[in-house]
Amino acid sequence: MTVVIDKHNVLVGTFFAFLFLYILSQNIWKREKIRKRTTLKIQNDSSVSVLRHENGGGFSSADDVIVVGAGVAGAALAYTLGKDGRRVHVIERDLKEPDRIVGELLQPGGYLKLIELGLEDCVEEIDAQRVLGYALFKDGKNTRLSYPLGKFHADVSGRSFHNGRFIQRMREKAATLPNVRLEQGTVTSLLEEDGTVKGVQYKTKDGQELKAYAPLTIVCDGCFSNLRRSLCNPKVDVPSCFVGLILENCQLPFENHGHVILADPSPILFYPISSTEVRCLVDVPGQKVPSIANGEMANYLKNMVAPQIPSELRNAFISAIDKGNIRTMPNRSMPAEPHPTPGALLMGDAFNMRHPLTGGGMTVALSDIVVLRDLLKPLCDLNDAASLTKYLESFYTLRKPVASTINTLAGALYKVFSASSDDARKEMREACFDYLSLGGNFSAGPVALLSGLNPRPLSLVLHFFAVAVYGVGRLLLPFPSPKRMWIGARLISSASGIIFPIIKAEGVRQMFFPATIPAVYRAPPVD
Repeated sequence: MTVVIDKHNVLVGTFFAFLFLYILSQNIWKREKIRKRTTLKIQNDSSVSVLRHENGGGFSSADDVIVVGAGVAGAALAYTLGKDGRRVHVIERDLKEPDRIVGELLQPGGYLKLIELGLEDCVEEIDAQRVLGYALFKDGKNTRLSYPLGKFHADVSGRSFHNGRFIQRMREKAATLPNVRLEQGTVTSLLEEDGTVKGVQYKTKDGQELKAYAPLTIVCDGCFSNLRRSLCNPKVDVPSCFVGLILENCQLPFENHGHVILADPSPILFYPISSTEVRCLVDVPGQKVPSIANGEMANYLKNMVAPQIPSELRNAFISAIDKGNIRTMPNRSMPAEPHPTPGALLMGDAFNMRHPLTGGGMTVALSDIVVLRDLLKPLCDLNDAASLTKYLESFYTLRKPVASTINTLAGALYKVFSASSDDARKEMREACFDYLSLGGNFSAGPVALLSGLNPRPLSLVLHFFAVAVYGVGRLLLPFPSPKRMWIGARLISSASGIIFPIIKAEGVRQMFFPATIPAVYRAPPVD
């Protein structure tokens, strides 16, 4: 009898448990349906995408941050802020996989920042190649420069890859966060009210004109940004253009190394971007390149460039020319000169560019994101635009030691590595190659700067002038002559003329004495 009662109780209890779970699941399903319908309505109906306060003044929004652009900087920033709990709306002109000939080499310093942001898995499953250093070629001589990776984990190195694959991986990772929304659309303007940026106006993929509002808008729309003019003083210089080719199934002289040929008139780069492909970038000074359409470019590459390329790569180089997939890209340089604007911030190549010779762009962008993340972390409320802007002025100083070191080195090395008819510049170029060939700290120090592992401005200046002094010493030994002394004096003058204007553009005080900038010590706004 007891057993029968127990069985009856179990059956009744099971019935009510299932009934309770059914009712609960129906309620959850209804709520989810309402939530999805509301979200869809907010995304597709501009009339409800903005919620006005009851008093009619100002706006509130479902988003904390709008990110314009989903390239390396935008996608990494969206994931970083989303992971910190921010509601992020990313608007990207084209969400298809990009196809670019730059942004394919991530230095070890950039890889460390990727780890810090939790994005290191984005270089996996894209056939990325480990890069362990550089090989330098000049007049039949070569030297190998290894990254000083001894004190780091075995996984730390440079990475080279197809730029588009890397970006897509980061976009996919950002999209996995429920509070990050990626939308394809073209931002046409910033929305301002009394000098404060309130959001953006954009055109969707199907042509709708919409407005999106958030307390903070971060513009990361790349080197061709059409929004930067209202947020910075854009002094864009185009010293040269890259001509890009892909060499297939060829072996680099030094495996897992980038290769730099000190050619005439300017450097040529080779580095692997997959297990079967090697990227070649031929630097052409000036803004005008030979025409691809009428065959001038192919002739230039075969007759002027090919003879200067290491014999191991020459046949693959000529085959790549014959295939005809030749592409060009202007190399842009722009120091960061922001106009602090309430409600908005610039990041990535929209904000700061340097010559891509040293592959430092992604390292600077990822380093900037780490700085911004740490500044925003203590803030729960971003709605006080004036206080937030004043507080974020420290961003422009805190980023400087890393960004300015990489920017200055890129500009200075490009000028030193380029051929010149001036005797002093020729000696500087020769001295740089021989100085790096000495090994030990003579190569480890500059390569640590180049790789972003030791981005210290003072170290950069010391090594740069050590090269100049080394060049003067070569001229004066064993016996100085008036001509050699004169060339030596001009070499020092030439070195100063290369590096000091770049440092001045970057900001001497912010670069070398950031602790003297009052903005560094500003406390976050009280929520």
